[in-house]
Amino acid sequence: MDGTLVDTEVLWWRTTEETAGGLGHRLTDADAPEVVGRAVEDTAAHLVRVSGGGDPSEVAAALTAGFFRRVEAGAPMRPGARRLLAALEAEGVPFALVSASPRVVVDSVVGGSLAHVPFAFTLSADDTARTKPHPDPYRAAAERLGFAPQACVAVEDSPDGAASAEAAGCAVLVVPSLLPVPASPPRSFAGSLENVTVARLRRCLMPGA
Repeated sequence: MDGTLVDTEVLWWRTTEETAGGLGHRLTDADAPEVVGRAVEDTAAHLVRVSGGGDPSEVAAALTAGFFRRVEAGAPMRPGARRLLAALEAEGVPFALVSASPRVVVDSVVGGSLAHVPFAFTLSADDTARTKPHPDPYRAAAERLGFAPQACVAVEDSPDGAASAEAAGCAVLVVPSLLPVPASPPRSFAGSLENVTVARLRRCLMPGA
């Protein structure tokens, strides 16, 4: 969701920057791997480590509240997302949303920017014991869809998201946003969703694609 379908990665960064400032830490690019695409709890733990203070649960709550406030104000869709989702619907391809954001944020986005999208279901960080970069979210999503992970394509923008999908056994199409994503055999790359078609997604499931 974040950075793939909707342009919320910048909102998350600003939220983390604000929270870090309250702890006396100035956020820089060096923090990005612990912020972009990470679960709230992971980012909170990082901020507590680098600032040398704060309670992780309180920092996580502050991050969630700040992110929710920004998302509620509006999260624009990424270029090409609306067209691709409509094409999937038109061709009868089942699709779901798998996010490392908390349920309250997912519901806000799905009720706002993505209100028109007929997801089979949405899966948030609160719905599995472990979230990205662990494989749990994509394994759970494939099971709910009724397919083996190997029959599914995950569209991801971050290193942690791609790692989660790959570990679950999915084919992965990477459309990077804020962070570069390393290449690996199960991963294909596209510069923008504007360049992605349903046929392109199907080719991700073919060896050597």
